Amino acid sequence: MQTTVGRPYPLGATVDEHGVNFALFSAHATAVTLCVFDSAGENELARYPLTQKSQQVWHLHIECSDKALVYGYRVDGPFEPHSGHRFNANKLLLDPYAKQWLGQFIEHQSHYGYCADHALEDLSFDECDNAAYMPKCKVVDTSLLSAISPLCASATPITNDLNGHIIYELHVKGFTQLCGEIEESIRGTYLGLAEPNVLRYLTELGVTCVELLPVHSFISEAFLQDKQLTNYWGYNSLSFFVPQHQYQSDSLTAPTSIEQFRNMVSALHGAGIEVILDVVYNHTAEGNRLGPTLCFKGIDNLSYYGLLPSDKRFYINDTGCGNTLNISHPKVLQLVMDSLRYWVEIMGVDGFRFDLASCLGRESHGFDKGAGFFDAIAQDPVLNKVKLIAEPWDIGPGGYQLGGYPQGWSEWNDRYRDTVRRFWRGDFGMLPELARRLHGSSDLFEHADRGASSSINFITSHDGFSLHDLVSYCQRHNDPNGEQSRDGHQENHSHNYGEEGESNSADVNAQRQRQVRNMLTTLVLSQGVPMLLAGDEIGHSLNGNNNAYCQDNSTNWRDWSNTAEQRSLLHFVKRLIAIRKRFCGLYPQHFIHQNVSTDGGGLGWFCRQGEPMNKLQWGDAHTRSLSLVLCGEVAAEHSIAPEQQALLLMLNADDQSLVFNAPSIEGYSEWHCLLHTQTDDDITSSTVAMEGTAPFVHQVFSQPELGLTNTESKIDTSPSAFTQSYQLKERSVMLFYAQLKGATA
Repeated sequence: MQTTVGRPYPLGATVDEHGVNFALFSAHATAVTLCVFDSAGENELARYPLTQKSQQVWHLHIECSDKALVYGYRVDGPFEPHSGHRFNANKLLLDPYAKQWLGQFIEHQSHYGYCADHALEDLSFDECDNAAYMPKCKVVDTSLLSAISPLCASATPITNDLNGHIIYELHVKGFTQLCGEIEESIRGTYLGLAEPNVLRYLTELGVTCVELLPVHSFISEAFLQDKQLTNYWGYNSLSFFVPQHQYQSDSLTAPTSIEQFRNMVSALHGAGIEVILDVVYNHTAEGNRLGPTLCFKGIDNLSYYGLLPSDKRFYINDTGCGNTLNISHPKVLQLVMDSLRYWVEIMGVDGFRFDLASCLGRESHGFDKGAGFFDAIAQDPVLNKVKLIAEPWDIGPGGYQLGGYPQGWSEWNDRYRDTVRRFWRGDFGMLPELARRLHGSSDLFEHADRGASSSINFITSHDGFSLHDLVSYCQRHNDPNGEQSRDGHQENHSHNYGEEGESNSADVNAQRQRQVRNMLTTLVLSQGVPMLLAGDEIGHSLNGNNNAYCQDNSTNWRDWSNTAEQRSLLHFVKRLIAIRKRFCGLYPQHFIHQNVSTDGGGLGWFCRQGEPMNKLQWGDAHTRSLSLVLCGEVAAEHSIAPEQQALLLMLNADDQSLVFNAPSIEGYSEWHCLLHTQTDDDITSSTVAMEGTAPFVHQVFSQPELGLTNTESKIDTSPSAFTQSYQLKERSVMLFYAQLKGATA
């Protein structure tokens, strides 16, 4: 094959009319060699030195007819760990811009740039070749992808607005691995998520976004493999452009992970569901000074990673994972930006959730919402339109930054998580904090002129107890992780209601089921953006493991057994989401501060006597009950214009039953019950005891698809009979709606 000097841009391997251009950044290398392998990636065919270097980018062009070249790099330079250099030309390295891997990573001692048994540890130098155990990079002509697997655009124009969305966090493999309704060959894969039965489940549930745990190619750490475990969650990225090969099926119609991922995105878009990726740009799988040399460490360790100024042998570890990417370096920032654009423009995703995002906004003086990373995204014509969600913390100095991110960003709100957990556990003194979280956390976001959609409300996520376990365990039970249950969060704000783990007690299980429904109701009916953990809607258990990152088994795989209990809870969640979608007042563009009224909506807080809350009541630490009234529009279905209605949410977190009086709201009709958590029966037929009147069944905005219509109402609404006083069982919720007088039901 003929070679020429090529071009320094774009970085990576780029197909053109005559062949492939290769460009690799390394500021401190003394030599860069391109190694080309056969189509199977087993035998090295040739080596091509990159002799041309332009502004620290090494480049070469190969003329060839078969452009699907298989390759890797060897990079030479000083091996001076105390100065931050760890070059070792004996190690075959991955291209940071690789789009596809050929073969799999195999853990082997030859990946390490030092001799493991040497007294000097990482200061020693290892001469073993690791090529036989490394995946190889394969050139991809992205210009051909549209013809091979055309993308279906999102159902709505791409925008960074999360207002009105319901996020569903799931794992690509775990969600369908046990799904008996799809072919076995595609279970646990990208194509599994694209299967019609799975799409139907998601659309009937009512979620509008799926947030996928990491799909950037990752590897399992050596210490996990030694224990016969794997990194199931995937927060150990090695290639920021390559879809994880493990989630690829052996499909002949879509043979590559790229095509299968694009087909999955298209199928989800066709079902009206957007795709958000959980991305890990804060660290890589190369670990600390004792980790392997696979890519960045061998290409230019000093540029790619944050190193201690006093001794560059050691890595800054703001992530707790051994290293921290040096996002302040322009070429590292460019890598991240190029990767993000690739996943939007080529792979079709709608947004990103950034793991440990404070790392990305940390400058030399500390976290800065005007950091280069945020500025780069804000001015980017592609990325400033997508959905951006931060995990607003890391373990570095000043790392907790909830509420500190710039315009256009939303944030995982752990204050919401902990407050709702503690309130329903029965902790005292939680009312003021609970009200702030129900209100969309305006205390955290409004000061920066940000709306309630800045708050991603969640009670559970992949990290921690599932919702079922939150009401079943007081302690973590992480023994399968092999760390004597020392890993994972110590404080979970959980409660087991009398027995640790699964119980045969009807009373214990009734309390647990009620609490699950209470927290789900609170989540879905709070202002902000609700995020539901996949499996919580059917009571999936992790067996008390609150750090199941290494459990690639039925602990994490979603249970599709479809029991009566699962169906009951699933029906409840569907109803909740349907209510949220209809009632626009739950997702306003701006925080609501006006009192309830007949014009323009409003919000009011009431004690259980039906009177507005006063300062004394807000300060009463022993009060664990509250009512919230929210007035606003209901999305029109059969009428031309939206209607205005009011919601009343009664919350009783006390350990005894309490009587609530419904507030009387001027201009609105009597209250009608939409749902409650008094029992775990099918809520379409369960009844609620009212003082002074007969029982009645529920109704929800005339939605026949839920089996609920206004014609089902059997209540006597005459003034003498309708006192609207309700007995709420201990730890329970009731939800009502009222019609604006004179409006059509």
